[in-house]
Amino acid sequence: MSSRVALFDFDGTLTSRDSLLPFLRRVRGSARLMLDLVSVSPWLAGYAARLIENNEAKEALLKQCLGGMTMDDIEPIALEFVQTGLPDLLRADTLSRLREHQDRGDLCILVSASLDIYLEPWGRAEGFHHVIASRLEQDEKACITGRLVGGNCHGMEKVVRVKHLLANLEVSHITAYGDSAGDRPMLALADQAHWVGKNARATRK
Repeated sequence: MSSRVALFDFDGTLTSRDSLLPFLRRVRGSARLMLDLVSVSPWLAGYAARLIENNEAKEALLKQCLGGMTMDDIEPIALEFVQTGLPDLLRADTLSRLREHQDRGDLCILVSASLDIYLEPWGRAEGFHHVIASRLEQDEKACITGRLVGGNCHGMEKVVRVKHLLANLEVSHITAYGDSAGDRPMLALADQAHWVGKNARATRK
């Protein structure tokens, strides 16, 4: 039996803004996060000037903020963030589209560059069948390194992971939702693509 698939980006699509910095603020506190951002400002500036890749700048930030911590340190914070932080960021309009796909019985997949440590529990609670997200690397002592396993789930990496997940399924139709340049490859994969927010429009193949 063939499946209809709905792919949803998270930041800016299901939310009104980025979720990573609010999560890091929960972990570090506002004052320490400001110092962290100053410390990694050369990487952030390099990314803004297109001198370094998104992946490199993001891993520098994660190493600064989370490096040396363990999953046991941050998992309780992540669960608390899911319950008390994410609800304030969510977009009612795109969530209603998710509910429409769920009511039709579509295979709903969350595809995001943000961290799986908070997106997996949120996605499960919201009824997603699968969550594809960036995953933190741990060293031999189970400490977070700041690197991402398999790289940042952004741009073409989203397509690679979606295709891997769907490889053994018969798919009849793909609908995708995104809001930024990092979603373009995923939207191009879809039979029907929806740009959200200021870029709101729908395109069909």
